[in-house]
Amino acid sequence: MQLPIYQADAFTSRLFSGNPAALVPLQQWLADDVLQAIAAENNLAETAFTVPSGRGFELRWFTPAAEVPLCGHATLASAHLLWTELGCLEDEIRFFTRSGELRVRREGELIAMDFPALQSQPVEITDEIVGAAGCKPVRAASEEQEGGKLLLEFSTPADVAQLAPDLRRVAALPYQGIACTATGEGFDCDFVSRFFAPAVGIDEDPVTGSAHSLLAPYWAARLDRPRLRARQISARGGELECELREGRVFMRGAAVTYLRGHISL
Repeated sequence: MQLPIYQADAFTSRLFSGNPAALVPLQQWLADDVLQAIAAENNLAETAFTVPSGRGFELRWFTPAAEVPLCGHATLASAHLLWTELGCLEDEIRFFTRSGELRVRREGELIAMDFPALQSQPVEITDEIVGAAGCKPVRAASEEQEGGKLLLEFSTPADVAQLAPDLRRVAALPYQGIACTATGEGFDCDFVSRFFAPAVGIDEDPVTGSAHSLLAPYWAARLDRPRLRARQISARGGELECELREGRVFMRGAAVTYLRGHISL
């Protein structure tokens, strides 16, 4: 069996930056263990799979270790590839996912994604959190949903840039991953972040759209404005525009195609 595969860098307009994601477009679903094996073989933060469904596509995302309920950069990469490589003509694509229906639109040079806004609640800054992060945050908050992401705010962007977390201890925390963030002073943006999720096979994610479903509402409240510019300051780096509107987060970014190929099963 031959399956097409594509790869694109998301949340960037420059090759070899942003966050790489693969897309494997299918006509029908393969067994879950095959999907997981393909994602593990790709060894990217995310591999996306689509199947046509009505006026849109069913969409699932896999890290090298597990299926995840929501992924921003692989959604953006999938939409980019459906438009540029796979003949999709509509300006809006509807994706049907474990997190509900996601709509993605072309807006000039950018791609706009409509994601749920995730609310957070303060949590105690424990010794386990400090030991895992390697630096004490000034605030900590978690998704309201159990087992979601942990948000850690630090005093300065330099604190976030210099983090060297203990990944074994991060994986032991009862969260999907930790989003480490600070104001964007000196980075020409409103806030910066880095995201670590070793429990699902991602030591550090270069640019994490799903984390901004949590980060954007948090900073919109802290800074008292709904439109924000964000930078993820990983080694590859990436940029997003975020807008909080009616319980949704609209994220905008660019993508560039890197690879076209086939998988032999």
